Amino acid sequence: MTPFSDPAAVSGYAQRTARIVPGLQDLHRMAAVLLAERAPGDARILVLGAGGGLELKALGDMQPGWHFDGVDPSSEMLELARTTLGPMAHRVRWHEGYIDDAPAGPFDGATCLLTLHFLPTAERLKTLAELHLRLRPGASLVVAHHSFPVEDPFGDRWLARNAAFAAASGVPGVQAKASIAAIKERLPVLSPEQDVDLLRAAGFADIELFYGAFTFKGWVARRP
Repeated sequence: MTPFSDPAAVSGYAQRTARIVPGLQDLHRMAAVLLAERAPGDARILVLGAGGGLELKALGDMQPGWHFDGVDPSSEMLELARTTLGPMAHRVRWHEGYIDDAPAGPFDGATCLLTLHFLPTAERLKTLAELHLRLRPGASLVVAHHSFPVEDPFGDRWLARNAAFAAASGVPGVQAKASIAAIKERLPVLSPEQDVDLLRAAGFADIELFYGAFTFKGWVARRP
């Protein structure tokens, strides 16, 4: 059973994620601000990795005229997203699957938050390229995920800082410390330079860093 299908893990997703991702709610609001720079008031927005519904709720609250397509491979996490959105859920079309299961668009903007660090390099590039294809010219993509030089001697220092933040936020100390090895062993994390190169290779331009919190980084990019 994966963490995104285990009932206990799914029910505690929002609280757990807020404890380990610095400024999570602010990250979601910043994504809304960045998308709104180019998206109209009645925009259609693609949210890849929509399970849980936290970013959908933030985007929808800030932009009452927007509608969304939410894509996630976990049916349990999509159900949690519906619950999180409550009356707002009717503004979302739900798709269980991956980027290939997303509609063709064209969309006025897209987000992919806390998702790409699960994907190996080739699959990550394909996902970014498919997101690019689904956007209108001029539309923005907002991404955020773990991004740090894993092989760098300072990589462990940043992971230790992540763990200390999680512990200070209420994650049990042993569990927080274990996350250091788990991230190194299980996630195909890239360096910020590699992440920017992939965005560029997928066809994006005007790539700007807007968020940095220990090992997490976030960029906004535009489809030319």
